[in-house]
Amino acid sequence: MTIRVLLADDQTLVRAAFAMLVESARDMEVVGEAGSGREAVRAAREVRPDLVVMDIRMPDLDGIEATRLIAADEELAGVRVLVLTTYDTDENIVEALRAGASGFLVKDTRPAELLDAIRTVAAGEALLSPGPTARLIERFLRSPSLPVPGGGPECLSDREREVLALVARGLNNTEIAEALGLSPLTAKTHVSRIMGKLGARDRAQLVIVAYESGTVTPGAM
Repeated sequence: MTIRVLLADDQTLVRAAFAMLVESARDMEVVGEAGSGREAVRAAREVRPDLVVMDIRMPDLDGIEATRLIAADEELAGVRVLVLTTYDTDENIVEALRAGASGFLVKDTRPAELLDAIRTVAAGEALLSPGPTARLIERFLRSPSLPVPGGGPECLSDREREVLALVARGLNNTEIAEALGLSPLTAKTHVSRIMGKLGARDRAQLVIVAYESGTVTPGAM
């Protein structure tokens, strides 16, 4: 299937460069562009992309607020947001995730890595730049924030808590399976059930739930 991508960035040349890159991939196509956060929300509602590549610093409405509006719109439940920005700061990272972004990359990411990130996030996985992740967890995820999306971790079985802790540490399904002596399919099933019980839309929200609930503590990575 072709991944339908909406590009949101206030710089025309940057959008053009991203558009050329995305269109160069056989499994992707650009279905819209936006120069502000408000335009991004409107375009998302009009073209219903699979994924929005979202800049943070934009006029009219910034990318974080635009992400929050997209994530809160039930009719856009299948739309994922990959935040791509020059501003690699702790506040931006955590706010983007809490707003509903499923991934976060900085603009010095190599072209091939950006395409892989689009594929990862469009497939329903969470993706974070490795560098900022530890800082994000260490400094911000235990601060006052939005409530846990659904039920708390107390509704999980012991095995599911183990899986949640490994998700929060950045392990994929194969790595979780190896760590717990499970098959990759069983690990994937556990992750899916945890998302359902906690009302999380993707692994990024599971990371937030794990740290904010104390299931995993900062420094225990």
